[in-house]
Formats: sequence, C-alpha cells, structure tokens
Amino acid sequence: MAAEQFNVRDYRFEIEIFASPGTWQPIGPKGIETCEPGFDYETADTTTFGSNGQAEGQNMQISKTMQLEGKRLRDKVTGAIDTGQAMVEAQAERLGDDSLIGWRFAHKDDTTWIVWPQAYFQLGAQGGGTNEKGKWGVTVNRSGPSTTAVKV
Repeated sequence: MAAEQFNVRDYRFEIEIFASPGTWQPIGPKGIETCEPGFDYETADTTTFGSNGQAEGQNMQISKTMQLEGKRLRDKVTGAIDTGQAMVEAQAERLGDDSLIGWRFAHKDDTTWIVWPQAYFQLGAQGGGTNEKGKWGVTVNRSGPSTTAVKV
C-alpha cells in the first residue's frame, strides 16, 4: 500500500506517573490542539586546508523536543484540571534528578510507542483573552536516547 496522509489529531501522549514508575497517564486529547516536534543539532566543523574552500562538517549531537499547545481542561464542579495536565505541571516544578520522568507518544494506528525514558518538562502558554478559552502548553525535552515499547 502506498504512503498516505494521516491525521495529527490521532496522536496520543502519556506521562509516566512519578510515584509509580512504569505506569502511564494520558494527557487529555480534548485539550491538545497542536503538537510540534523539534530538533536541534550540534555540529563539528571538519574543514581543513584540504577542503579547498568548501565547508565540511558533521552532526555530533541531536536534541529532540515535543511542544504541545491547546486548551486547559477543568472540571466545572470540582475545579480540578485534567489529570494528565496536572501531572505535567507538577513534573515541571521538579528539579535535578527528580525533573526526569518517562514520556511516550504514538499515533492511534501505530503498534509501538516512541518512548523518551528520560524527559523534562517546561510549561508554555497559559491564560487567554476576553473571548478565548484558557490556554495550556508545555515543551517536553528528551534527555538521552529514545526507545520504543509495544502498545497493549
């Protein structure tokens, strides 16, 4: 079958529960409007006199991020925010070794999760204007290599 377009809205995101390693909490898909993966590279200049004026280089390091933006979800009765969003916000307050926790994501049609066993979280857009719903955002930063896990 030929490659086809797919719906980005069918991605799912989960954060590892800090107090229960190996257990995952979904981040409410009703609140996410965009997901943007990011890549940053460190390079080494390998240009020498023998390069004859043509720049040469190599990738030496890659960092990956996933930025999520959307709406803040809140229970009208209890005032509690979405459990996944609350866990992300709590994790963003942790420092040092405690700031690292697992993160995974996959399209609904995928058979495996992309897992970042070590990730740290930095909150983004919050609030909004007069005629807007409350905003919510986070940037997830990978620390170390990615892996995969079978979806069950």
